[in-house]
Amino acid sequence: MNTPSKNHIGRKISRIRELKDMKQEALAAALGTNQQAISIMENSETIEDDKLQDVAKALGVSVEAIINFSEEGVINYFNSFNSFNDSEATFNNHCTFNPLDKLIEAYEENRKLYERLISEIKGKI
Repeated sequence: MNTPSKNHIGRKISRIRELKDMKQEALAAALGTNQQAISIMENSETIEDDKLQDVAKALGVSVEAIINFSEEGVINYFNSFNSFNDSEATFNNHCTFNPLDKLIEAYEENRKLYERLISEIKGKI
């Protein structure tokens, strides 16, 4: 039975490219090659270091990000944004200000501006 290698660099490049919503043609253009060469590279278990550096640059990631990429890591990363408690999602988005306070501040600023404009108009009359 053939088990897939956990360190299949080509597959990792393919997944990163897909996560970045990039087509093989776009990566090929960035590397100055063609789509067939990208397909061959993504099916290769190993890639030369200089080529890997070029691919990392084209994908906008580090070489280490490609080498250490894992599906589990991506899932864990995105799951860290939410914590599930009794089938309820609690989002970790904490507001550092009270939105109502901001609304009141904006109202006060507009009221002061309005009063100043009224007094200027009254002064002209």
